[in-house]
Amino acid sequence: MSDESRQNALLGHYQEAVGKRGRDRLNRMDEQCLPCLDILEATPEILRQLMAGVTDADARWKPSAERFSIAEVLAHLSHSEGHCYRMRLDRFLSEQRPEFESDDAHLYLDLYRDADPEDAFDHFEEQRETNLEFLRGLPASDGSRVALHKEAGEITLAHMLHEWAMHDLGHIRQVAELVRARKYLEGAGPLGAFYYLKP
Repeated sequence: MSDESRQNALLGHYQEAVGKRGRDRLNRMDEQCLPCLDILEATPEILRQLMAGVTDADARWKPSAERFSIAEVLAHLSHSEGHCYRMRLDRFLSEQRPEFESDDAHLYLDLYRDADPEDAFDHFEEQRETNLEFLRGLPASDGSRVALHKEAGEITLAHMLHEWAMHDLGHIRQVAELVRARKYLEGAGPLGAFYYLKP
Protein backbone atom coordinates (compact mmCIF):
# COMPACT_ATOMS: atom_id res chain seq x y z
CA MET A 1 0.00 0.00 0.00
CA SER A 2 1.40 3.41 -0.91
CA ASP A 3 1.90 6.24 1.60
CA GLU A 4 -1.06 8.03 0.03
CA SER A 5 -3.26 4.94 0.40
CA ARG A 6 -2.24 4.54 4.03
CA GLN A 7 -2.99 8.20 4.71
CA ASN A 8 -6.39 7.86 3.04
CA ALA A 9 -7.12 4.76 5.14
CA LEU A 10 -6.13 6.61 8.32
CA LEU A 11 -8.29 9.57 7.30
CA GLY A 12 -11.16 7.15 6.73
CA HIS A 13 -10.77 5.78 10.28
CA TYR A 14 -10.64 9.34 11.60
CA GLN A 15 -13.77 10.37 9.72
CA GLU A 16 -15.57 7.24 10.88
CA ALA A 17 -14.65 7.95 14.50
CA VAL A 18 -15.59 11.60 14.23
CA GLY A 19 -18.79 10.62 12.43
CA LYS A 20 -20.25 9.53 15.75
CA ARG A 21 -20.73 13.23 16.52
CA GLY A 22 -21.57 14.24 12.97
CA ARG A 23 -19.27 14.65 9.97
CA ASP A 24 -20.60 18.13 9.34
CA ARG A 25 -18.55 19.28 12.36
CA LEU A 26 -15.31 17.74 11.14
CA ASN A 27 -13.76 20.91 9.71
CA ARG A 28 -15.44 23.67 11.66
CA MET A 29 -15.92 24.82 15.20
CA ASP A 30 -19.40 24.24 16.50
CA GLU A 31 -20.76 27.61 17.58
CA GLN A 32 -21.95 26.29 20.92
CA CYS A 33 -18.86 24.40 22.06
CA LEU A 34 -15.12 24.76 22.28
CA PRO A 35 -12.92 23.94 19.24
CA CYS A 36 -11.13 20.65 18.47
CA LEU A 37 -13.23 18.39 20.70
CA ASP A 38 -14.08 16.02 17.85
CA ILE A 39 -10.39 15.43 17.14
CA LEU A 40 -9.75 14.80 20.83
CA GLU A 41 -12.65 12.36 20.87
CA ALA A 42 -11.42 10.49 17.78
CA THR A 43 -7.84 9.93 18.99
CA PRO A 44 -8.34 6.82 21.18
CA GLU A 45 -10.22 4.97 18.43
CA ILE A 46 -7.64 5.90 15.78
CA LEU A 47 -4.87 4.62 18.05
CA ARG A 48 -6.83 1.45 18.75
CA GLN A 49 -7.20 0.80 15.01
CA LEU A 50 -3.52 1.49 14.34
CA MET A 51 -2.48 -0.89 17.11
CA ALA A 52 -4.74 -3.78 16.09
CA GLY A 53 -2.54 -6.88 16.06
CA VAL A 54 0.37 -5.16 17.85
CA THR A 55 1.91 -7.56 20.39
CA ASP A 56 3.45 -6.56 23.71
CA ALA A 57 6.90 -7.06 22.14
CA ASP A 58 5.90 -4.83 19.21
CA ALA A 59 4.65 -2.16 21.60
CA ARG A 60 7.94 -2.17 23.55
CA TRP A 61 10.18 -2.18 20.45
CA LYS A 62 12.34 0.94 20.02
CA PRO A 63 13.79 1.85 16.63
CA SER A 64 16.79 3.34 18.43
CA ALA A 65 17.78 4.16 22.00
CA GLU A 66 16.77 7.82 21.73
CA ARG A 67 13.36 7.18 20.10
CA PHE A 68 10.09 6.27 21.81
CA SER A 69 8.41 2.89 21.63
CA ILE A 70 4.63 2.63 21.20
CA ALA A 71 4.40 1.80 24.92
CA GLU A 72 6.31 4.97 25.79
CA VAL A 73 4.13 7.09 23.49
CA LEU A 74 1.03 5.70 25.24
CA ALA A 75 2.55 6.37 28.67
CA HIS A 76 3.36 9.93 27.56
CA LEU A 77 -0.19 10.49 26.31
CA SER A 78 -1.61 9.16 29.58
CA HIS A 79 0.71 11.31 31.68
CA SER A 80 0.17 14.45 29.58
CA GLU A 81 -3.60 14.07 29.70
CA GLY A 82 -3.66 14.73 33.44
CA HIS A 83 -0.31 16.29 34.31
CA CYS A 84 -0.33 18.86 31.53
CA TYR A 85 -3.67 19.34 29.82
CA ARG A 86 -6.18 18.75 32.60
CA MET A 87 -4.06 20.66 35.07
CA ARG A 88 -3.87 23.61 32.69
CA LEU A 89 -7.57 23.40 31.88
CA ASP A 90 -8.47 23.56 35.58
CA ARG A 91 -6.17 26.52 36.11
CA PHE A 92 -7.59 28.37 33.09
CA LEU A 93 -11.01 28.10 34.72
CA SER A 94 -10.08 28.75 38.36
CA GLU A 95 -7.39 31.46 38.11
CA GLN A 96 -7.04 34.85 36.53
CA ARG A 97 -4.22 34.71 33.97
CA PRO A 98 -2.40 31.63 35.36
CA GLU A 99 1.26 31.12 34.49
CA PHE A 100 2.34 27.86 32.83
CA GLU A 101 5.77 26.32 32.58
CA SER A 102 6.75 24.50 29.39
CA ASP A 103 6.06 20.78 29.42
CA ASP A 104 8.95 18.58 28.28
CA ALA A 105 8.26 14.88 27.73
CA HIS A 106 11.95 14.08 28.10
CA LEU A 107 11.79 15.03 31.78
CA TYR A 108 9.60 12.00 32.38
CA LEU A 109 11.42 9.30 30.43
CA ASP A 110 11.95 7.18 33.53
CA LEU A 111 8.20 7.24 34.15
CA TYR A 112 7.47 6.12 30.58
CA ARG A 113 10.25 3.54 30.23
CA ASP A 114 8.68 0.56 32.00
CA ALA A 115 5.02 1.39 31.44
CA ASP A 116 2.64 -1.40 30.51
CA PRO A 117 1.17 -0.42 27.11
CA GLU A 118 -2.32 -1.76 27.84
CA ASP A 119 -2.50 -0.07 31.23
CA ALA A 120 -1.19 3.19 29.79
CA PHE A 121 -3.71 3.16 26.96
CA ASP A 122 -6.60 2.29 29.29
CA HIS A 123 -5.64 5.12 31.65
CA PHE A 124 -5.31 7.57 28.76
CA GLU A 125 -8.71 6.55 27.37
CA GLU A 126 -10.43 6.92 30.76
CA GLN A 127 -8.93 10.35 31.35
CA ARG A 128 -9.78 11.49 27.84
CA GLU A 129 -13.42 10.47 28.26
CA THR A 130 -13.62 12.39 31.56
CA ASN A 131 -11.94 15.44 30.07
CA LEU A 132 -14.19 15.48 27.01
CA GLU A 133 -17.30 15.21 29.15
CA PHE A 134 -16.08 18.21 31.14
CA LEU A 135 -15.07 20.23 28.06
CA ARG A 136 -18.40 19.62 26.32
CA GLY A 137 -20.13 21.22 29.30
CA LEU A 138 -18.22 24.49 28.92
CA PRO A 139 -19.48 27.41 26.83
CA ALA A 140 -17.54 28.46 23.74
CA SER A 141 -16.84 31.79 25.47
CA ASP A 142 -14.44 30.01 27.85
CA GLY A 143 -12.13 29.61 24.86
CA SER A 144 -11.11 33.24 25.29
CA ARG A 145 -9.78 32.75 28.82
CA VAL A 146 -6.15 33.85 29.01
CA ALA A 147 -2.97 32.39 30.54
CA LEU A 148 0.69 33.27 30.34
CA HIS A 149 2.97 30.56 28.96
CA LYS A 150 6.59 31.02 30.08
CA GLU A 151 7.91 30.51 26.53
CA ALA A 152 4.98 31.22 24.19
CA GLY A 153 3.65 34.29 26.00
CA GLU A 154 -0.08 35.02 26.23
CA ILE A 155 -2.28 32.11 25.18
CA THR A 156 -6.00 31.38 25.33
CA LEU A 157 -7.82 28.19 26.21
CA ALA A 158 -8.75 27.90 22.52
CA HIS A 159 -5.03 28.07 21.64
CA MET A 160 -4.36 25.22 24.07
CA LEU A 161 -7.16 23.10 22.62
CA HIS A 162 -5.70 23.50 19.13
CA GLU A 163 -2.25 22.59 20.46
CA TRP A 164 -3.78 19.59 22.29
CA ALA A 165 -5.22 18.40 18.96
CA MET A 166 -1.84 18.94 17.27
CA HIS A 167 -0.19 16.94 20.06
CA ASP A 168 -2.63 14.07 19.50
CA LEU A 169 -2.13 14.11 15.73
CA GLY A 170 1.65 14.17 16.09
CA HIS A 171 1.59 11.08 18.29
CA ILE A 172 -0.92 9.34 16.03
CA ARG A 173 1.57 9.84 13.22
CA GLN A 174 4.40 8.60 15.47
CA VAL A 175 2.51 5.42 16.37
CA ALA A 176 1.64 4.88 12.70
CA GLU A 177 5.33 5.12 11.77
CA LEU A 178 6.30 2.71 14.55
CA VAL A 179 3.69 0.22 13.37
CA ARG A 180 4.85 0.56 9.74
CA ALA A 181 8.49 0.03 10.70
CA ARG A 182 7.89 -2.84 13.12
CA LYS A 183 5.11 -4.81 11.44
CA TYR A 184 5.22 -4.09 7.70
CA LEU A 185 8.64 -2.92 6.53
CA GLU A 186 10.34 -6.33 6.63
CA GLY A 187 7.40 -8.00 4.92
CA ALA A 188 7.58 -5.47 2.09
CA GLY A 189 10.94 -6.97 1.06
CA PRO A 190 12.74 -4.91 -1.60
CA LEU A 191 9.68 -2.66 -1.96
CA GLY A 192 10.40 -1.33 1.52
CA ALA A 193 13.37 0.55 0.11
CA PHE A 194 10.94 2.99 -1.50
CA TYR A 195 9.78 4.22 1.92
CA TYR A 196 11.59 6.67 4.16
CA LEU A 197 10.44 5.84 7.67
CA LYS A 198 11.31 7.83 10.74
CA PRO A 199 9.58 6.07 13.63
